[in-house]
Amino acid sequence: MSNDTLRDLSQNGLVQKLGVPRIPVLRRHSPGAPLLTGPAIVGVIGAGRFAEPVRALLKHAGVADVESTTGTAGAEGDTGSGDKVAAVVLDATSVSTLDGLAAVQRFLTPAVKRLAPGGRLLVLGPDPTSDGDADATADATADVAADVEAAAVAQAFDGLIRSVAKELRAGATANLLVVSPQVQPAAVDSSVRFFLSARSAYVDGQVVRVGVPVGPAQDAVGVDDPDEIVHPLAGRVAVVTGAARGIGAAITATLARDGAAVVAVDIPAAGEALARVANAAGGTALQLDITAPDAAQRLIDHVRERHGRVDVVVHNAGITRDKLLANMDPDRWDAVLAVNLRAQLTINAALQAGGPDGGVLSDTGRIVCVASTSGIAGNRGQTNYAASKAGVIGMVRALAPRLAGRGATINAIAPGFIETEMTAKMPLGTREAGRRINSLRQGGLPVDVAETVGWLGLAESGGVTGQVVRVCGQSMLGA
Repeated sequence: MSNDTLRDLSQNGLVQKLGVPRIPVLRRHSPGAPLLTGPAIVGVIGAGRFAEPVRALLKHAGVADVESTTGTAGAEGDTGSGDKVAAVVLDATSVSTLDGLAAVQRFLTPAVKRLAPGGRLLVLGPDPTSDGDADATADATADVAADVEAAAVAQAFDGLIRSVAKELRAGATANLLVVSPQVQPAAVDSSVRFFLSARSAYVDGQVVRVGVPVGPAQDAVGVDDPDEIVHPLAGRVAVVTGAARGIGAAITATLARDGAAVVAVDIPAAGEALARVANAAGGTALQLDITAPDAAQRLIDHVRERHGRVDVVVHNAGITRDKLLANMDPDRWDAVLAVNLRAQLTINAALQAGGPDGGVLSDTGRIVCVASTSGIAGNRGQTNYAASKAGVIGMVRALAPRLAGRGATINAIAPGFIETEMTAKMPLGTREAGRRINSLRQGGLPVDVAETVGWLGLAESGGVTGQVVRVCGQSMLGA
């Protein structure tokens, strides 16, 4: 838990009477906890295919009261009265017109009023990009106009969800899944679970695209075997770089908690701390400078010898060497780019290279790269760091289609202000500014990044690739 004195004081009624706004205490995941702490509303606009499967998922997850409602253009749904709900899910995947978008507003306006503290709003929106017909004839003017309207409406969901995420209070979040028309309902299950659960406590105002899963077909997490819910990564092997402290240590602990066998990697100078982290996770420690010429091969050899394969690779290792560009020296620049980007490129190339035995990366391989909101928005005095993290995002987008053929995905996580030992040493004013400039009005915790890694590391998350997910409470910095 972070040492956020203002948040803690704001829970006091006397302090609130002085005009200090209440900063919510976010509900975070604990093993065995229910998916939701109360009832849910599931709605659909038009001919959406996902509302019924989502209702079934919620009921199987133990959500006792799942209200159903159908919205139509120009008519308000029946979501405006009743008790508070823990979640609102809307299937708007078939919406392609402004009238349909109006129906979305008619549904959401009364529904969001019923969201309980810490509630979840999740919209499944349309993805018109895969519907286009490059061979459309020139006289199909009406079809072209409809395609343009559909594209405009699909983009409108971005503005809608990012805005409502800033309007929600008391720790509630809002996120959007853009779902390809070719996607089968089971392919969105892992993403629906993540965004509705307490695992996504600090993920807000995000847009994630779900396509047809790559690789072999995967069953959604079942409900008949409770261990699959408590240990969704059981049987999977994970590698985490930069694991000795901070976010890396939290990722290692979280993946192990969820059932993965973890190889914790860090530099030899951090060997003692690395051993503690690995031992606590029941995993193995590998002391390795990932910038060394033979680092990729040594990592692959270690994994092959101990486990035979790797399912989840988490590129978390990173350093800062801050300086204004006017005062930047080559050593600072080169050191940051070597650790934060070049090492990832080298290791990923080695993972793709394969070999006579097909390589060490499994056919449900999941590569997760830790970027930063600095790589999206930039940051004063961090041209080297921001360049390296933006480069990570470019690498992820370029590699996603190349890895798809072997069943692997690659995604980036961009943390915002996360409470670590480093941020605790910041000047008070700087630290408070970092904490408050997001929709949730507080810093995140290392476990928030770790929970997002866990979701992307699932075999069942094969429909999410090439994405950048910000774990930042919807920071006001950047897109």
